[in-house]
Amino acid sequence: MTSPAAKAIGVKQIRIDVLEPNPHNPRRLFDKLPLETLQESIKRVGILVPITVYQDSRTKRYVILDGQRRWMCAKALNFKLVPANEVEEPTLVQNIVTMFQIHKLREDWELMPTALKLELLMKETKDSNNKRVAALTGLDEAVVVRCKKLLSYEKKYQEMTLDPDPDLRTKADFFIELYPVRHDRNVQRFDWFTPVKFTDQMIKKFESGTLRAVTDFRVVKQHINNAVKADRLQAISNKLKRFAEDPAATVDTLELKAAESHKIARDVTREVQKLLERFENFDVDSMYGEQVMWDSMEELMGRLKFLLLQADRRLRP
Repeated sequence: MTSPAAKAIGVKQIRIDVLEPNPHNPRRLFDKLPLETLQESIKRVGILVPITVYQDSRTKRYVILDGQRRWMCAKALNFKLVPANEVEEPTLVQNIVTMFQIHKLREDWELMPTALKLELLMKETKDSNNKRVAALTGLDEAVVVRCKKLLSYEKKYQEMTLDPDPDLRTKADFFIELYPVRHDRNVQRFDWFTPVKFTDQMIKKFESGTLRAVTDFRVVKQHINNAVKADRLQAISNKLKRFAEDPAATVDTLELKAAESHKIARDVTREVQKLLERFENFDVDSMYGEQVMWDSMEELMGRLKFLLLQADRRLRP
């Protein structure tokens, strides 16, 4: 999947009123404070780096490939002309790829606009392979995967991440962290579960502060995993339903004592097996002088004897 860059034509001064934003620019959100800072700089020294444009063959207007913020500031300052580097009109794929290449060189954009343009690019190229899309756009493969997770959500949730007001905007990380819970194959089989209703419930819990951070969804997923391994699916279904429906229910309400105990037992068993393997061909003579190690082993043996004695008393009829 290749896309050669559009060829340069030359630098010129172009009238502000014949310029327009690129409809395929993934950067749709321009927060006020950074714009004000840039505008103050342009007011003092002008536009030092020309914007990059192409002339639309249909409208004959100039479309901005790179420099939309500089153009917006110049408009606000009532500039009549801006310096521009004109290139040949790109294909749709070239246009979008150029946007991503610029993205790689600039500060990070909000992820959802990037995801939406990535969706268009994958549709146009008929290729959604993570590695090839990453190679074409210059994005990290992990970013491509995160974008795909966002694209799995209904449009109303996508729009929530695009609110012009940063204070009202739902961060993309919320939906990315929720994704493993919402797409868990066991959760999707619970008879009460519907993705939209569950997502709405999680948004309310997050907005109310019951969910303290988006990373709480990792804890939710861990409780689900523990329950599955302990064969307690119905129990975790009931608890997750209550967690979703009760605005005051915290992540702690998902804890299943048996499931947590089962996890600890598995972890301990794994560590014991490692020790047994380590001691299988242990050379005592070569370790004779390692007193700290022997003291630690003696302390461990004492604790194990104590625990085994406790267990033996509980197991007696």
